[in-house]
Amino acid sequence: MPEHKGLVLIAEDERHIADLQRRYLSREGFGVHVEADGTAALSAARRLRPVAIVLDIALPGMDGVTVCRRLREDGDWTPVVFVTARDEVADRILGLELGADDYLTKPFSPHELVARVKSVLRRTAGPGQDPVRRVGRLVLDTGRRTLHVDDGPLELTTTEFNLLAFLMRNPGQVFSRDQLLAQVWGYADYRDTRVIDVYVSQLRAKLGEASPIRTVRGVGYAVTDGTR
Repeated sequence: MPEHKGLVLIAEDERHIADLQRRYLSREGFGVHVEADGTAALSAARRLRPVAIVLDIALPGMDGVTVCRRLREDGDWTPVVFVTARDEVADRILGLELGADDYLTKPFSPHELVARVKSVLRRTAGPGQDPVRRVGRLVLDTGRRTLHVDDGPLELTTTEFNLLAFLMRNPGQVFSRDQLLAQVWGYADYRDTRVIDVYVSQLRAKLGEASPIRTVRGVGYAVTDGTR
């Protein structure tokens, strides 16, 4: 399994448009989660921590403008690409004032959507990150996809590596099983979140006392400089 680019949340109530967006983003290596109304989209954004949100303004239940406003009030600055059937200057200004990162007017090419998502991710990522991560006794190189423990190499499966790499890129942050499924596997199948426990158990068995993975009871997992 190649390293995933992260989960994109699509909030779109027109199913054929959402399916098209999902297909093209998936081809580019993104995981995709779709919600058809604003209330569900806001909940999914808070629960899954997507890398970007494609947000239709005219959503049922809660419109996209309100969704974006609620996220920004929470201090959540996940990149947002607004989508609307209207092409009015007032809508664009309102979206940008709320902290949207880009704006697309229907109809648009799915290729353009992919390009816009990639663009906002580049703009918000800042300078290129060092591919080498050091936590405790572990040195992980995402470029070479190698792991060393106490200067000795350790072999991991592709999925084990991707999970450990994600946690080590976000030291100290606690992630729920739902969030890890979304970010590492690129989907959110809430019926099977215990697969995370299996992979964490395998990682701990291989890393032994050098394991930096901490269980946060009732929440999920985090990487710290300490041991288990």
